[in-house]
Amino acid sequence: MELTVHLFLSLDGVLQGPGSADEDPSDGFTRGGWVVPHIDDDFGRIVDSWFDRTDEVLFGRTTYDMMAAFWPQVTDPTDHVAQVLNGRPKHVVSSTLGEPGWAGTSVISSDPVAAVAALKEKPGGELQVHGSGRLARTLHDAGLIDEYRLLVFPVVLGGGKRLFPDGAATSGFTVVHSEITAGGLVYQVLRPAPFGTGTVVLQDGREVMEID
Repeated sequence: MELTVHLFLSLDGVLQGPGSADEDPSDGFTRGGWVVPHIDDDFGRIVDSWFDRTDEVLFGRTTYDMMAAFWPQVTDPTDHVAQVLNGRPKHVVSSTLGEPGWAGTSVISSDPVAAVAALKEKPGGELQVHGSGRLARTLHDAGLIDEYRLLVFPVVLGGGKRLFPDGAATSGFTVVHSEITAGGLVYQVLRPAPFGTGTVVLQDGREVMEID
């Protein structure tokens, strides 16, 4: 399977608490729910398209607890996201969770990098990470992520948990799809690529880009 990561981000790279005020108030974060005013038909179309490709789902503990408290209660048979999340195999990385209450969940209790690498060897389409910022950063640093699907919202939060904090592994990316929705969301699909640098030099009075 390919490992794909799906995230909502602010302009300053924050991913904390997008869905509600009490979703993740850790470290004193008080700006939760910043996605909600921007949800529209384009948002729904893009997110639904993610779940068209889901074979299995992977969560960190914080995101798992939030999702497990909400999605099993959504029983509307026309809700595509609920049908996928409730029906597909799920994995949660946690060293303390005993018996997960969400049907179809298995617990990865040690060495998540090795466990996820093994899951990727299974046949199938996509193993998807949704939210789970700390886990996404760990998998990024380990070079395990095949594709990033990022929805960037026109807000600056000024603080909170970021996808790529200082010390994240350096990477370039190839943009395989991008669009701007009617509501101003920027959607990018990125695949890791070698990181490169270059220099701007003058030649005969003209700026010339030299790639290292």
